[in-house]
Amino acid sequence: MDPRVTLETIHAAEKRIRSEIYHSPCPYSLLLSRLCGCEIYCKLDHLQVTGSFKERGARNKLLSLSDEQKRCGVIAASAGNHALGVAYHAQTLGIPVTVIMPKWAPIVKVTNCRGFGAQVILEGENLGESLEVARKLATEKGLTFVHGFDDPDIISGQGTMGLEILQDVPDVDAVIVPVGGGGLIAGVGIAIKSLRPQTRIIGVEPQAAPTLRRSLDAGCPVRVTPRPTLADGLAVSQVGDLCFDIARNVIDDLVLVDEVQLATSVLKLLELEKTVVEGAGASPLAAALERKDSLAGKKVVLCLCGGNIDMTVISRIIERGLAAEGRLCRILASISDRAGSLAQFLTLIASTGASIKEVTHDRNFGPADVSRVGVSAILETRDFDHIREVHDALRANGIEFKDASRPAV
Repeated sequence: MDPRVTLETIHAAEKRIRSEIYHSPCPYSLLLSRLCGCEIYCKLDHLQVTGSFKERGARNKLLSLSDEQKRCGVIAASAGNHALGVAYHAQTLGIPVTVIMPKWAPIVKVTNCRGFGAQVILEGENLGESLEVARKLATEKGLTFVHGFDDPDIISGQGTMGLEILQDVPDVDAVIVPVGGGGLIAGVGIAIKSLRPQTRIIGVEPQAAPTLRRSLDAGCPVRVTPRPTLADGLAVSQVGDLCFDIARNVIDDLVLVDEVQLATSVLKLLELEKTVVEGAGASPLAAALERKDSLAGKKVVLCLCGGNIDMTVISRIIERGLAAEGRLCRILASISDRAGSLAQFLTLIASTGASIKEVTHDRNFGPADVSRVGVSAILETRDFDHIREVHDALRANGIEFKDASRPAV
């Protein structure tokens, strides 16, 4: 294990940051426990001031700087949570901060960073390009570069979450941690394995960004090209070198989850726990459901580590989650163009107990037979059995249709 990150450095970080970092609660969830078939506890670290665990490492790093480094200022590159954590704590410590964000960074995160007093520069089409700009400016202007994950002080700061988990759930059997660059699972893994070796550390990545999985398979950090994912906070092209060296020694299992599982988990946390988390923060629940059999009866902590979900996409995420559970259904049907046919079609659907959310009656792009029209109906249903009841009713009445409700993985 790398001597730069140990249980001692994590304890030192905890003492250093405890006055300004919220010891987030880790309550038991009855409803999620029933859903997953094990005892589920949720580490609510999305309740930090800036909405994510990133504050832990950011503050520890900033407090570890020399007086000269603090005077000159720091620079970071991030599309979101790391930028917010550095900006907020640099402001509280009176340290000048510059943040390089990609041109596509969400406007709310850009605005919040500026609200914390950071100089925000929008440069780069992706995070990799923004990192290059940040490193270049750090050299040119004598600023200290604050890495988002591959730094001993950052990792030690993130490890304080592991200490809190063991304080609140001392007999935990498994802890599920999201993996992006690897800083969180490296820190939490060392903290927990040092104090309770029998506890399983389970990582979770989106299938669209299997950065650690590819690296473990190769035996060294390798670069991947992440695809778009709801867990955008985990879409890192390469795991950190130090993070990888630590993580491969503390991880017991690594789970890959797809976009449907992520959307469903965001929905379940919102619906059952009244908790709003981003895709990355919901990924531990997706992993718990994926590993339901092996975790049966165990005491499991889910690290809900981020809550900065984009409000412009949350409705789409919810609807995808509903569709994944059979609670939204889209029917494409062909019906007669005679007067009253649409009313009969809708009445038939209503008779099954499905609620009609949206209907489109299409004459212009309907079937080749001009005496017929196309109808698209979005229905609210109870589950997949209820959808089958709708299908059976349509077939029994001779209506040609296809189900186009399943979301793409």
